[in-house]
Amino acid sequence: MSPLVRTWNVFHGNASPPERRAYLEEMVRLATEDEPDVLCLQEVPVWALSRLEDWSGMRSFGAVAARPLLVSAELGRLITDLNHGLFRSAVTGQANAILVTRGLRVLGTDSIVLNPPAFRRRISKELDLPGSLQLKWAKERRVCQAVRTEALTVANLHGSSVPDWRVPDSELLRAATFATAFAEPADVLVLGGDFNVIRERSQTMTKLVEWGFTKPISWIDQVLVRGARTRPAHRWPDERRRLDGKLLSDHAPVEVTIE
Repeated sequence: MSPLVRTWNVFHGNASPPERRAYLEEMVRLATEDEPDVLCLQEVPVWALSRLEDWSGMRSFGAVAARPLLVSAELGRLITDLNHGLFRSAVTGQANAILVTRGLRVLGTDSIVLNPPAFRRRISKELDLPGSLQLKWAKERRVCQAVRTEALTVANLHGSSVPDWRVPDSELLRAATFATAFAEPADVLVLGGDFNVIRERSQTMTKLVEWGFTKPISWIDQVLVRGARTRPAHRWPDERRRLDGKLLSDHAPVEVTIE
C-alpha cells in the first residue's frame, strides 16, 4: 500500500478570481476522483461539512474554525449563494476537514485551537507584536485537527493570515507538537494544510526536518511526512484544477505518495 495524501485550501468554493457562483462540490469531486487515501481541506464553509461524504465517497471528519455568523449554517449558505465572490465566509463560517478512504480503519480523532487567548498573549509578548496585529490575529479562530488510522496519522491545519510570518510559524509549532503527542511513537505521521508561512521565513519547518519530517516545498501549502519514505511532494499545475475555463480556488492542491 502506498497511501496518497492530498491537501487543498478550497477558498470557500470560489474560483480565482471569485465569481457570483461557487464550485465547492465540483472541487471536492475533482480532488477525490482518483481516489486518494486522505484529503485535507481548509476554508470549507460550515454548511458543507454534512455534504462532503456524499460528494467524495469518503469518510469525513470536520473541525469548525470560525463559527457561522448566523444561527443556521444553512441560512448562511442561502445568503452567500446570492454572491459568493462578495460574501465568501462572512456569514457561513469556515472549517477544516480530513477525508479518509473507507478502506482505512479510523482509530481516533482530536483537534485544538491554534490561536487561543492565552497562547496569543504569550507569543505576542515574546515577539513584541503591535496591538493592531494582535487584534487582527484574534479576529479569526484557527484550528488543527488530527485523525489516526491503522495506516497513518494525519494532522490538518490552517494557519492565521497576518502580516508577520512569525505568527503562523508559532501556530505551526503548536500544531506539530499537538500532532506528535496525538500520534503513537511508531505511527507514520503526516502534517499537512495551509501553513500560511513559507519555508524561507519559518524556523519551525527547519525544526520539523530535524524531527524527521520531509523537507517542505515552496510556498504555504504543505504535506510533510515523518516515519516513512515518500515520493517528492508536488503541486498541481493550474490546468489540472481548471473547470470550463475557471481556475478553481486561489490555491493549488499539494500531494505526497508515501512508500
